[in-house]
Amino acid sequence: MHSTKENLQILFEDNHIIIVNKRSGDITQGDKTGDKPLSDVVKEYVKEKYNKPGDVFLGVVHRLDRPTSGVIIFARTSKSLERLNKMLRDKNISKTYWAVVKDHPKKEKDTLINYLKKNPKNNKSSVYPKEVTDSKKAILHYNLIKKLDNHSLLEIDLETGRHHQIRAQLSAIGFPIKGDLKYGFNRSNKDGSIHLHARKIVFIHPVTKVEVAVIAPTPDEVIWNAC
Repeated sequence: MHSTKENLQILFEDNHIIIVNKRSGDITQGDKTGDKPLSDVVKEYVKEKYNKPGDVFLGVVHRLDRPTSGVIIFARTSKSLERLNKMLRDKNISKTYWAVVKDHPKKEKDTLINYLKKNPKNNKSSVYPKEVTDSKKAILHYNLIKKLDNHSLLEIDLETGRHHQIRAQLSAIGFPIKGDLKYGFNRSNKDGSIHLHARKIVFIHPVTKVEVAVIAPTPDEVIWNAC
């Protein structure tokens, strides 16, 4: 199910940046699984398209969890990587996610503020109402966009970018993401995905200073198509 150059969906591209729609199942960059990361696929694409000899520079600006799909930015130069990293730190890159969750939340709009603590052993974050040792504050805003029979489609804006933040915080209020066994959904999706999609990203281009707004189409799948 891994991306190849042929099925790479490019949403934006110039000399400084390349933005792609990550498929669920792709890893953003190399990890202990040894599976081919999306960063390598994008490098191959750039090398071939622009006839580049030798190694191609590609900077990973941010990551998405493996089962998550959606918009992801790579930097084509070290200068744009440095600037994009700073913009992320300064919260100048706005990210909007879509999530299909269990049932229907009572509140159509809400802001969730918790403290998250990551456990590296099981690669999972625990949610606390108050600060505990090694925890980090996590803030998100959600908005109900559509009710399906047994699920709801939520639009989520993140104020902080914590480990598994959306998955953990929604699960903590009783609305785990469809297919997310790790955070309490009752069954997995056949393809191992979860219904969490990085829908939109907006930022000022680090070099041209023009606003870039990119929307990633959702996966071609029954529930997403119903959304």
